[in-house]
Amino acid sequence: MTVDTLEQGNGRAEPVRIYEGRDIEEMRQVVGGRLSPHRLTVLGAQRTPSRFRAFHEGAVGLYDLVYGAPVRLLVQELPDFYNVVLPQAGAGLLVVNGTALPSPLCVAGPGDVVSMDWDHRAVNGSLAMSRAVVDEVTSVRLGDVPREPLRFRRPHLDRADPAVRSWLALVGAFRQFLLSPLALRPGPGVRHFERLLVDTLLDVHVHSWNDEVPGLGTTMLPSALRRATEYCADHAHEPVSVSDIAQAARVGVRTLREGFRTHLDTTPLAYLRRVRLDRVHHDLTALAAGRATGSVTEVACRWGFTHLGRFSADYRRVYGRLPSDTAKGRR
Repeated sequence: MTVDTLEQGNGRAEPVRIYEGRDIEEMRQVVGGRLSPHRLTVLGAQRTPSRFRAFHEGAVGLYDLVYGAPVRLLVQELPDFYNVVLPQAGAGLLVVNGTALPSPLCVAGPGDVVSMDWDHRAVNGSLAMSRAVVDEVTSVRLGDVPREPLRFRRPHLDRADPAVRSWLALVGAFRQFLLSPLALRPGPGVRHFERLLVDTLLDVHVHSWNDEVPGLGTTMLPSALRRATEYCADHAHEPVSVSDIAQAARVGVRTLREGFRTHLDTTPLAYLRRVRLDRVHHDLTALAAGRATGSVTEVACRWGFTHLGRFSADYRRVYGRLPSDTAKGRR
């Protein structure tokens, strides 16, 4: 058995050899500890050594596996991750939840029962996506934390579909990226790539939340709208962009704008401007009542209005009088 730590060679990242040897039972234990516990039956003679390598381990893990013998694996119930089986060589038969698949290229998720038969030539990749990262990506699309795990409606990935082929090419690019000198440098690149793989898989393959996210996810749930409006209220005194509001709401900018238009008949920044005007009006009323000191200019700048002419016009349109009139108690 060979277990190595992360290595660098000639300025390139090297895959981690988690196991290499001829003890298939030991291979089963190592794979089970890293991915999912399973039963394994050896169906014939071992021709070549077993091998288990990791190209990356994180929110999304990328592995390859070789048993070197015909084997049958049974996973009674996948734990909290999604596994994309990526056949590279040899032949195999997969059965997911009692249904035989037309090819081994597939994705299974939490709770699925998976049976796999592989011949001695089989080399398989495994893209393991944690439920946490899938939930994170899904929540951005839904505008809320998903109530239950996302489920793919059919496990089989059809290689004849151009979109699936494009996604597989993206997985290949991820593998090459992990082996490049760039992957050795600190920064968020790997994390962004992980989420890109998850996000695009949700675009490619039919899943349980498709009906909740029509088109490109332009439905904004009330909980997301509440987070957006609360963010505007809490940060009205700060420089705020539409991207800041979208991030706080956990939706995309396009979804945010559509949600504000549908539910509030306004735009996010127009809503923020109205919140700020309300804060200005409150402070100017306090000036008129002697509960505060300062000037109209100071109050306007406090709430982010730096173009005083435009501010004055906006205030008059909403309240029917100039800001200076409010500050002096005039009706």
